[in-house]
Amino acid sequence: MRDEVLKRIEGYRAWAVELQRGLTAIPAVSPASGGEGELDKALWLQGELAKLGFDEVTRLDAPDPAAKGGVRPNLVARIRGESSARTVWIMSHLDVVPPGEAGLWTGDPFVLRVEGGRLVGRGVEDNQQAVVASLLVARALLEGGLRPPVDLALLFCADEENGSEYGAEYLAAHHRELFGPHDMFLVPDAGNAEGSLVEVAEKSIWWLKVRTLGRQCHASTPEQGVNAFRAASDLVTRLGSLAQTFPQADPLFDPPVSTFEPTKKEPNVANINTIPGEDVFYLDSRVLPGVPLADVEAEIRRLASAVEAAHGVKVALEDVQRADAAPATSPDSEVVRLVVQAAREVLGITARPQGIGGGTVAAIFRRIGLPAVVYSKMDECAHQPDEYCLLDNLIADAKVFAAVVMACSATPGP
Repeated sequence: MRDEVLKRIEGYRAWAVELQRGLTAIPAVSPASGGEGELDKALWLQGELAKLGFDEVTRLDAPDPAAKGGVRPNLVARIRGESSARTVWIMSHLDVVPPGEAGLWTGDPFVLRVEGGRLVGRGVEDNQQAVVASLLVARALLEGGLRPPVDLALLFCADEENGSEYGAEYLAAHHRELFGPHDMFLVPDAGNAEGSLVEVAEKSIWWLKVRTLGRQCHASTPEQGVNAFRAASDLVTRLGSLAQTFPQADPLFDPPVSTFEPTKKEPNVANINTIPGEDVFYLDSRVLPGVPLADVEAEIRRLASAVEAAHGVKVALEDVQRADAAPATSPDSEVVRLVVQAAREVLGITARPQGIGGGTVAAIFRRIGLPAVVYSKMDECAHQPDEYCLLDNLIADAKVFAAVVMACSATPGP
């Protein structure tokens, strides 16, 4: 039965391209990023789901007055298995990031361009590759009149690109009944070109806004002011010591250590001959699960206090995003074993469980006690100009997911 499903998936290449074309044409950008949200894209997808004959399709709207229609839609499409004792979920997200600088694109970001086996357009990899791959699995089962051993549910979420408040976080908080105690999640939201990465753990993430306050003055009389930029630069340099203060390593992760990187810098004064009285920069920290963020914060505050004393400034710290690492999915868990097995048997790939520094929506499901694996065969061009998806990668993902679903037992394994 598995081979029949895989053969059907291989025959859906043209359909996969047309799905990508339709999805790309609908810019589902968050209101927080200047868009209207995912409603139009969800309605289009609902129409496609209706053609396939799912046993159940449900839309769960999170209220958001800033979005079109006042809602951020989440869709669940379910195929009943021979047993409904548990569900294998394939979770993808509907929203995309804005295209960025238009001049860096070869063509219109929201018009799919097909270059042989390469599909180009905003969102085609992040996360429409996952959306379409999951639909291919479902169509192969439904057209073949086949029932998987357990339920298969496709989950299409809103708001992943801006923190999932209206997507997976909303569902976990307000619709916890959707998820059974023995369910498992496939989240195609990260991966590598080889298809060898089975992501099971993530670091804590902390985005920190650092605001340095001095006193503005003319640059020819610096003694009359307090240079906030100079003080901020000193603090950036001192923050380099965080890697030595927290040297712990974990070989499950790549890189195996915590990272602390100054990133965004806001403009201060507009002219050259004024000493800035205010300066703002941001720190992106990805911290191993065994290192408490509270300890990192205490060290950053100690460094900031030293800069205040040295320069006569005030340093204000403000969280932009802060999340302690979710519990890891055990590398020995059933869902990890099934993904590794499927990658080997279907693609001939040796895959292994690993932790990453980036955050994914899988953490939300791990926090409510459900095992989740992040897996996809992708070139990782998300958020870039001329974002692309390789059709071969999309088909490979669908085959791996189908093999996992078909191998899942109604009785939970170890």
